[in-house]
Amino acid sequence: MIRKLTSLSLILLAFFLIQCSSVPLSGRSQLALIDNNKIFPMSYDQYEQVKKESKIITGTDQARMVKRVGTRIQRAVEQYFNDQGEGDYLNDYKWEFNLIEEDETVNAWCMPGGKVAFYTGIMPICQDELGVAVVMGHEVAHAIANHGRERISQQYAAQFGLAAVSVLITGGSGAPSIPTEVIMQGAGAATSLGILAFSRKHESEADKLGLYFMAMAGYNPQEAPKFWERMAANSGGQAPPEFMSTHPSHSTRISDLKANMPKAMEYYRKSQ
Repeated sequence: MIRKLTSLSLILLAFFLIQCSSVPLSGRSQLALIDNNKIFPMSYDQYEQVKKESKIITGTDQARMVKRVGTRIQRAVEQYFNDQGEGDYLNDYKWEFNLIEEDETVNAWCMPGGKVAFYTGIMPICQDELGVAVVMGHEVAHAIANHGRERISQQYAAQFGLAAVSVLITGGSGAPSIPTEVIMQGAGAATSLGILAFSRKHESEADKLGLYFMAMAGYNPQEAPKFWERMAANSGGQAPPEFMSTHPSHSTRISDLKANMPKAMEYYRKSQ
C-alpha cells in the first residue's frame, strides 16, 4: 500500500511540475492545471453577468478616462509583446474597461482574459489620469500574469481533490465545471482565508508588473507610491494586519514600488 501511495505521489508530483507556466517579465513558475481556452469563455460570461447586474457608467469624463487609460496600457503591452516576438501570447485576450457606479466600493478588478472593472468609489483616490493608470496597470498585470488561472488551478485542486486531478491526468471529459465563485476569486473579486499568502504574492507581482506597464504606456510610474499613500490615508488605519490580509500592507507596497522604480523609469524614458 505504501508503495502504491508513493507511486501515486510521484505521478502527481510529475503532473504538477508539467502543468506549470512562467509569468511574463518576472519569470516566476506558476501552476496551470486548466487551459485559458476553458477559463476565458467562462470569465467573459461572468463579466457580462456582472454588467447586467450593475450600473455601468458611460459618457462621463471618468468613464471615458477609464476606457482611455485601459486602451493605452493595453496597446503598450501588446507592443511590448510584439517587440519580444511573443505577440501570440495575447491572441485570446478580449480587453474591456468599464466603470461601475458603486461609491462605497473602493476597488477595481480584472477577470481572466482582460475584462476590467473600476468602481466609482476608487476614483476620488485616483484623482486624475495618472492615478487611474496606477490602478489600471495593476489590473492589467493580473491578467497578463495569468493570476486568475493560477488561483483557479489552486482552488480547483483544493475543492475537487485527487478525483479532478486524475481526470486531468487521463484526459477524461468528466472534470467538474468551475463554479462562479472560483471564477470571481480568479479575478480577485473574492477572497478565501486559505490562499491569503498566495494572494499577497499575486498582489506584489501585479504591483511590480503594473508599474512597468503604466511606464510603457507613457505614464510616469513615480505616481504609484503617491497613489498608495492616498489609499493608506483613506483607510483611516482600519486595514487589517498584513498576515491577515490578501494584500500587502500599504507601507510594504510603497517600499516595493520604490525598489522597482529604476527599472520602471527605464521603460518610461523609452516611451517618451
